[in-house]
Amino acid sequence: MTILCYHAVDPDWVGAMSVHPADFARQAAWLSAHRRVVPLADVLGRASRSGRLPRGSVALTFDDGFESVYDHALPVLRKHRLPATVFLVAQTLTPRGQLVDWVRTPPAVPLRTLTREQVLEMQAAGVDFQSHSWAHRDLPDLDPTECERDLRDSRELLEDLLGRPVTSLAYPRGRHDEQVRVAAERAGYAFAVALPEQAEQPGRYAVPRVGVYHGNGPGTLRIKTTRSYLPVRHNRVLRRLRAGVRRSS
Repeated sequence: MTILCYHAVDPDWVGAMSVHPADFARQAAWLSAHRRVVPLADVLGRASRSGRLPRGSVALTFDDGFESVYDHALPVLRKHRLPATVFLVAQTLTPRGQLVDWVRTPPAVPLRTLTREQVLEMQAAGVDFQSHSWAHRDLPDLDPTECERDLRDSRELLEDLLGRPVTSLAYPRGRHDEQVRVAAERAGYAFAVALPEQAEQPGRYAVPRVGVYHGNGPGTLRIKTTRSYLPVRHNRVLRRLRAGVRRSS
C-alpha cells in the first residue's frame, strides 16, 4: 500500500509543492475508480501489528495545512468520499499566528494557512488532523529537549482545539534522525510519517510516504501507488519520478 503526500492544491502556485485543482480532481477520480482509499489511522493501526494492507490500498495526506486544501481539495474529497489526513503546523493556529516562512520557493502571493474555524469545519466533514510540529523547524537541528518540547506543544494545542487525541506526526520536510524519533515518542506520538529522499529503514517512527508533485498525472500516480515502499529500490524510483516532475513543470 502507499501513503501519498500532498501539500498545496492551488491554481496560482506553479511549483513542485502545489498541484493544480484540475489535476487533483483528475487524480481523485482515478484513485476512487482504481484504488481503495483508506484512512491513515487504519494504515498505521495495521502497521503497529506488522500487518499488510491489500495491494492497491492508498491513504491521502496533506502537509502544512494550506488554506488551498480547504478551498480546492475538500470539495473534491467530499465528492468522491475520500478520507484524508491534514498535518497542521500548530503555531499557525495560535492568536499570534505564524507566517509561512518554511517554503523555499514560494509563489508571488503570500501563502495562507487554515483558520481554526476551517479546521473544525473540515473535521466535522470527516477530515482527520494530526501534527506537523509546532513551527515547522528542521527537527534534527534542535537539541533533544527543544525538539521534544516543540512536538509536545504541537500535540497539546491540537488536542485542545480538536477535542480528541492527536497520535501521529509528520516530520517537517520529512527530516528525522534517531534523536528526533526518540523525541517524537517521548512527546506522546504513536507514529510518525516521513518523506524519504533517499533509502531509509521504515519503522513506527519512520513510516514512509510518497510525494505527489506539480505536473503528476494519472500515469505517474499509478506508478506511485502500485508498489509498497522498498528501501533498496527507493533511490532509483525517486530519481525517475522526479525527473518526470522536472520535464512536466
